[in-house]
Amino acid sequence: MKAQLRQAREDVTAIRAQYAMSERQACGLMEVAASSFRYRARCRPREETFRVRLQELAERYPRFGSPRLYDFVRREDSYNHKLVERVYREMGLSLRRKRRKRLARQKQPTVVTQAMNEEWAMDFVTDSLASSRHVRILTIVDVFTRECLALEADTSLGSARVIRVLEGIIAERRKPLRIRCDNGPEFTSRAILAWAMEQRVELVHIRPGKPVENAYVESFNGRLRDECLRASWFRNLFDARRQLVRWREHYNRERPHSALQRRTPQEFALAHANARPLSAEVGQGDSNAIPSPHTPRPAETGEACMIS
Repeated sequence: MKAQLRQAREDVTAIRAQYAMSERQACGLMEVAASSFRYRARCRPREETFRVRLQELAERYPRFGSPRLYDFVRREDSYNHKLVERVYREMGLSLRRKRRKRLARQKQPTVVTQAMNEEWAMDFVTDSLASSRHVRILTIVDVFTRECLALEADTSLGSARVIRVLEGIIAERRKPLRIRCDNGPEFTSRAILAWAMEQRVELVHIRPGKPVENAYVESFNGRLRDECLRASWFRNLFDARRQLVRWREHYNRERPHSALQRRTPQEFALAHANARPLSAEVGQGDSNAIPSPHTPRPAETGEACMIS
């Protein structure tokens, strides 16, 4: 509104300077009230004192915003919070906040799996022991059969440990065409990118803040937390591993799954053991995670593929 009135005043002044026209005629032509054209804002002495005081407080507390400064000045006089906010902005005292840089990824199309080992999904779950020490659990599931392929628990799980678990699963069954995961450092490190390139396994990283794009493992994590983690008390790390192995066997062999026509994941996998994926050649060896430009490609040097 103020900008429109300011522009209308400039137009009236320009018309009077160019044409022999009275002030009232020019205001009528621009549809501006003559009183509004003649009005000039006057800064009251009380506001001038307030500006000086606000400047002093802003210099004394450089990281305080207008709400915090308002708490200070209202103790001295009955200033309105709208006055504080307006003067605070006019004086250019607004704090500059650095926006958090977020990783940008393109949305990957969802592919309907047709057979086992076509797509795996992995994620981390956090829990605590009886000693209040945190423990991380790596969960890996087969998207088609809903089988739990691994429940690896430890206080710390790096990318080398993730690779070791994946290679252990591949040694027992055929390697997958793609693996879906989030953007954690364990899943975007140079070592696991090099491993995926060497194994010609596609890594599909979901967009940050979009766990629904990895819905199968998120659903499994919910069942794991409700049926095992919240119902169990882990005395130590070895006890946690023992109970997780027992629950994994129960989940795969005994627990019926509603999405598998009330069959267990193992029964469903045996019934579809001979099914072949239709997208066997789509995207093999590709990944939407790109190594840093200053880093030599691990596939050329081979150093990042070493597992300690």
